[in-house]
Amino acid sequence: MTSDFETQLRAVSLRVTRPRLAVLAALHDHPHIDTDTVIALVRADHPTVSHQAVYDVLRALTDTGLVRRIQPAGATARYESRARDNHHHVVCRSCRAIADVECATGAAPCLTASDDHGFVIDEAEVVFWGVCPDCVTSSTLESSASSEGI
Repeated sequence: MTSDFETQLRAVSLRVTRPRLAVLAALHDHPHIDTDTVIALVRADHPTVSHQAVYDVLRALTDTGLVRRIQPAGATARYESRARDNHHHVVCRSCRAIADVECATGAAPCLTASDDHGFVIDEAEVVFWGVCPDCVTSSTLESSASSEGI
């Protein structure tokens, strides 16, 4: 996998560095994580990598399109390595879990603006909101327990 990350970095003219490889690995293994989680994962294997280095790497990877930054309304910014395809997200209103949702119509942008105001639109971001299965189950169990007087 490291050689794939090295190839990706070189393809966007970024030097291959230990912090960049570590951040890419963290995002590959843990999609939709926030900055603090990226830092913790990177520092678990590379304790000398600074917080600022991780922030700088995330910015560079986002700027080059290797990483996608998403920030659903009212949520902390999250990062994912799945950046160069046309997909959307579903967010749990309760626990804020995020999952990928494939675009139903294919090529970007998958939606057409009713009035583009002269913009050349190349992307449409869709966020679906709901309650994840774990939170639905927890809610159902809590409701059942309270109705039984437990």
